[in-house]
Amino acid sequence: MKIKILLATLFVVNLLFAQNAETLPDDPPLDGVVAKNVMLEKQVLSYPPLREADILWEKKVWRILDVREKMNLTFAYPERPFFEILLEGIVDEKIRAFSTEDDKFSFQLTADEVASMGATRDTIYILNPETLVEEMRVVENKIDISDVKRFRLKEVWYFDTNRSAIEVRILGIAPLINEYDDEGNFKYERPLFWVYYPECRELLAREQVFNSGNDSSLVSWEDLMERREFSSVIYKVSNIHDRRLQDYLSGVDLLLEAEKAKMEIFNFEHDLWSY
Repeated sequence: MKIKILLATLFVVNLLFAQNAETLPDDPPLDGVVAKNVMLEKQVLSYPPLREADILWEKKVWRILDVREKMNLTFAYPERPFFEILLEGIVDEKIRAFSTEDDKFSFQLTADEVASMGATRDTIYILNPETLVEEMRVVENKIDISDVKRFRLKEVWYFDTNRSAIEVRILGIAPLINEYDDEGNFKYERPLFWVYYPECRELLAREQVFNSGNDSSLVSWEDLMERREFSSVIYKVSNIHDRRLQDYLSGVDLLLEAEKAKMEIFNFEHDLWSY
């Protein structure tokens, strides 16, 4: 009798386990309390209409953005770095990349060219465990996303007569990577590619920025860039010689000249209305 009861109990338990296995969902568990789809459905606001005749004054400015600065730490968020977003967008052909031969977006790059950019090939010898003979193999070292520490920004400041205000639009973004010699000594810093920012707005509007104060606050990269919630330093202003500030200044003088260039832009509107 006890054996029959035991067998019946085992049968019921197995049946329950089988039913539970059949009803388990295939989708991964929700990492949170609710599904967040607002960011995926977000629409980008178009720029206000602008004619050539509406621009009274214009100045192009180039900046350096360093992700190691406290205000820019979100650009190097390990789970989703800003450079990785741009790189994936180019490889998936959602946005275009342009050569660094100039910063006027003259020469478009293919997705394959960008995907292989920064990759190096090395020849190494590996000991075959079966034959105990060293074999030569070619390994490919792809670019490390964490190696991108700085970005170049190209923007244009202009005075809109319709709105009677100074406005700014970001035109391009270029990630920078350090180059080292065979002994690991720093040689120089070079840009990998340019992306045309207006084409990136749709992509960046659907990518969330990490918010250390509130995980529920959904801020996109497009929001951050349009609000200019980043720290940067001017390294070039459009000039007749097309020179960068560092070409003729250094040290404290370089920083003071960059600050002077920034203040000239902000003072333009004040001076316009004052006189």
